[in-house]
Amino acid sequence: MWRNLMKKQWMILACAAVLLAGLQARWCVAAGHPAKEDKGPAILLVTFGTSVDSAQSAFRTVEQRVKAAFPKTEVRWAYTSKIIRKKLEKEGTHIDSPEVALARLMDDGYTKVAVQSLHMIPGAEFHELYDNARLFGQMSGGIDKVVVSSPLLVSDETMDKALKEVMARVVPKARQANEAVVLMGHGTHHPSDAIYSALMYKAQKMDPNVYVGTVEGSPSFDEIKEMLVQKNIKKAYLIPFMTVAGDHAMNDMAGDEPDSWKSQLTKAGIESVPVMKGLAEFDAIADMWVAQLKTAMAHLQ
Repeated sequence: MWRNLMKKQWMILACAAVLLAGLQARWCVAAGHPAKEDKGPAILLVTFGTSVDSAQSAFRTVEQRVKAAFPKTEVRWAYTSKIIRKKLEKEGTHIDSPEVALARLMDDGYTKVAVQSLHMIPGAEFHELYDNARLFGQMSGGIDKVVVSSPLLVSDETMDKALKEVMARVVPKARQANEAVVLMGHGTHHPSDAIYSALMYKAQKMDPNVYVGTVEGSPSFDEIKEMLVQKNIKKAYLIPFMTVAGDHAMNDMAGDEPDSWKSQLTKAGIESVPVMKGLAEFDAIADMWVAQLKTAMAHLQ
């Protein structure tokens, strides 16, 4: 009998809770809080960032290509680098972090978002972006669906295409077969650093005088320099294998400091010719990101 009484009480409480929830929902609508309106998908372009004005042309190219592919879609930007964001803030330019940018999109009523990584490889920064962006699709009242699209180099196909586009569009036409092309990647302590070694292998198969080195990973610049000296190379074109020709390209690659790639090669008797162009400045390479973004947008349907 006691159990029956308790059962009836729980049923009454449950019914009361359902009724109260319904009344609260009606109150919210009456108080001016309607259900979230679907404003259509938005695109968030995420990159490490740069404070170099001349490098911004690469981002403008990407934005133009994205807007041409999705003319009626909201497109916003975010930088993963806190240092770059703070530096730009002091100069009067505000750029959101990916998390703040997603929060703004959520607050603005966007229920579907495609996040396009403009990083070169799926390293630590990409994985942090991936993990944090997914949380916005899991929280109560958050974005209904978030899709994070891949960086540039994620397969044999994308590596081969990127190298071919660089050789066809970035390497100066004046380059001779006995002159080296040295591509500067950033490098990382993340396991994805192995992609640069794979690129080096592919580059050497394509042209034995094309090399891929990194600032902070493997292959190292010292390894590349040793190979150039052993092959008696007299001239090398230095090209940033990066989204933009920013601080690393200006200082680590082409700077006048003794430890720059240019200075070290000059000391070794090798003439260096820096090519100050970021890969995203070229439509064909920017379109590789756009192609991956199209796949992500299709998943939002």
